[in-house]
Amino acid sequence: MNDRHLRAGEFGAAAQLSPKALRLYAEQGLLLPAAVDPATGYRSYSVDQLPRARVIARLRRLGLPLARIGFLADLTPEARALELRGWLHAQRRLLDERAAGVEAVQGEGADAGLVSLVGLREVPATKVLCRSARITSGELSDLIQGGDRDIRAHQRASGLPGDGRRIVTFFELVTPDSEGLVEVAVAYAGSLEPVGDLCIRLAAAHTEAYLPVPASHEDLPRILRVYDAVEAWTDANGVLCTGAPCEVTPGTGGASFDVAYPV
Repeated sequence: MNDRHLRAGEFGAAAQLSPKALRLYAEQGLLLPAAVDPATGYRSYSVDQLPRARVIARLRRLGLPLARIGFLADLTPEARALELRGWLHAQRRLLDERAAGVEAVQGEGADAGLVSLVGLREVPATKVLCRSARITSGELSDLIQGGDRDIRAHQRASGLPGDGRRIVTFFELVTPDSEGLVEVAVAYAGSLEPVGDLCIRLAAAHTEAYLPVPASHEDLPRILRVYDAVEAWTDANGVLCTGAPCEVTPGTGGASFDVAYPV
């Protein structure tokens, strides 16, 4: 049985792949015919290729790109299962983020209760050690956690306490589908040298409108209402935002963090 070859139509029927799909996968090098008749051009496949063909068909139904399918098809079943679990987790996170965005768009505007919590404060010039990267929203947590850890470790290695406030600045819009520039910075006083991708920057003195984030609004989609509230407050008070928004940790009044806009 293992030595028998099947014509393309028979093989495709057994693997649930159309003739068009078989031609495409042959062109892409994913599933090459076992033999091609030089006179007629008819393709035939070995029955030993059926397991791979069925794996390719199932992966394609998941909507994976061909390059990714080729990588997965070459793995052992155990390694493939591990990769697919990671992919499924990422897809669920992406769907949650999109659902949060839809909910935010459908909202009826800024919460008046949140708007009433917005205040103004003066921020002195501050030295920060920072890391910047262009990321999607799915990579945001890793950037913040990794940046905070590495920055504070370098500050402590330089003889500083490494206990300054953290400032995460969103210079561009970050979404599940598009990258934006984000900076993670930790304030410090004293002297140290930059290292690797950690840079030193002097944040100029400025005024900022800020809102301590309630515990109920720390995560998506409710955190978007906090940004809406600060923007609504600036609009209502004729105040112009002059820079990118940021999240400052720790927050004021017992809040985990503040959302702040320079004005």
